[in-house]
Amino acid sequence: MTDAPEIEDGPQGNSAYRRLLEEIGSGDLLPGARLRETELAERFGISRTPVREAIRQLESDGLVAHMPRQGATIRVLDYTEVMELYEMRAVLEGTAARLAARAASDLELDELAALNDELAKARDVRSAYELNRQFHMTLLDAAKNRYLIKSVNALQKTLLIIGTSTLAEADRAKQAFKEHADLLVALKARDGTRAEALMRAHIEAAHRVRLKAMRGRERPIDAI
Repeated sequence: MTDAPEIEDGPQGNSAYRRLLEEIGSGDLLPGARLRETELAERFGISRTPVREAIRQLESDGLVAHMPRQGATIRVLDYTEVMELYEMRAVLEGTAARLAARAASDLELDELAALNDELAKARDVRSAYELNRQFHMTLLDAAKNRYLIKSVNALQKTLLIIGTSTLAEADRAKQAFKEHADLLVALKARDGTRAEALMRAHIEAAHRVRLKAMRGRERPIDAI
């Protein structure tokens, strides 16, 4: 899960694909942003051909759509898609937590605890986002199920275009730290049932924050 999938057009195209994924994940390329081949090629210092191939791969991944009179743009997910994504995330990551309670090594559990401690000290949203991402990826790896990893990896790519991290919301990072800490207690106790329930609750809490943010964006101007 830690590596983005490779594409077939050689090192430059692979690099362009990875850079675009990173910029989508970091919020530098937001939903609705246009992907202009010429501008991207100039910025990346490569020809337009690998950029074009990278955009095609992102379209295949479901991250990019072609809009009339605009060309390639980062997809904007609707309410229903967001609901479905979080439902599947709760199922898959809940299963990962249950399996990790059985299969995680003490070293992996220590790494999870260290990442969560760093999350509590994060000074900005981007740092918090990256530490939270690493926590979830480490937990997934600790589940030691290659098919589960593949499924979550596919889901995570779509989550990249969902918008700003929920950790940007007031107090959400503190709540996430506490939810992770409770989960770690269950993992160390090797209680798979409780670990799964806590992970599902963690994802559902993030889902509520996400939906609240979406509703806020949909309010009419005179209601703000």
